[in-house]
Amino acid sequence: MSKGRAEAVAGASGILLRYLQEQNRPYSAQDVFGNLQREHGLGKAAVVKALDQLAQQGKIKEKMYGKQKIYFADQEQFDTASDADLQVLDAKIVALTAKVQSLQQGCRHMEAELKELASALTTAEMQKEIQELKKECAGYTERLKNIKAATNHVTPEEKEQVYRERQRYCKEWRKRKRMEEVGIETDEDYNLKLPDP
Repeated sequence: MSKGRAEAVAGASGILLRYLQEQNRPYSAQDVFGNLQREHGLGKAAVVKALDQLAQQGKIKEKMYGKQKIYFADQEQFDTASDADLQVLDAKIVALTAKVQSLQQGCRHMEAELKELASALTTAEMQKEIQELKKECAGYTERLKNIKAATNHVTPEEKEQVYRERQRYCKEWRKRKRMEEVGIETDEDYNLKLPDP
């Protein structure tokens, strides 16, 4: 093994040992490489070689899992937890789970608020909308002014007069229709229909 490669493996060994002890869970060489490559710039070959060396030195354990090796920290180095310790840890887990749920709910609330704000008009868009509405309102005001100024309006009295005359003519037509049904001709004969009152 070249001197540069030996140094890379030695440097990687310390990083990998610390990582496996901190995480305290099993990893394949690919998992370790993927998790640490970006942060530490480790090459895959150096990771595989360093994991094999650590296992040979007894600093970590390795186990065949199907066709690949799994590496994990030696469990003998960790203190055995008592029932009281486990209960304390369980209580912490419950508290942290509740905190996570609360934070997730807060995040969902903030995301909904952000979505609502993102869909709202900006100040500039709002000002433009106000200007367009003012322009539209001015147009309606001018139109109303022209309608009020016109001299050809029908007064309420004239409207009432026309309505009364219509009712009177309809009443006469109905009378005549009853007389026709008794006698000679009907409106239906001439395709005439009585208007609605």
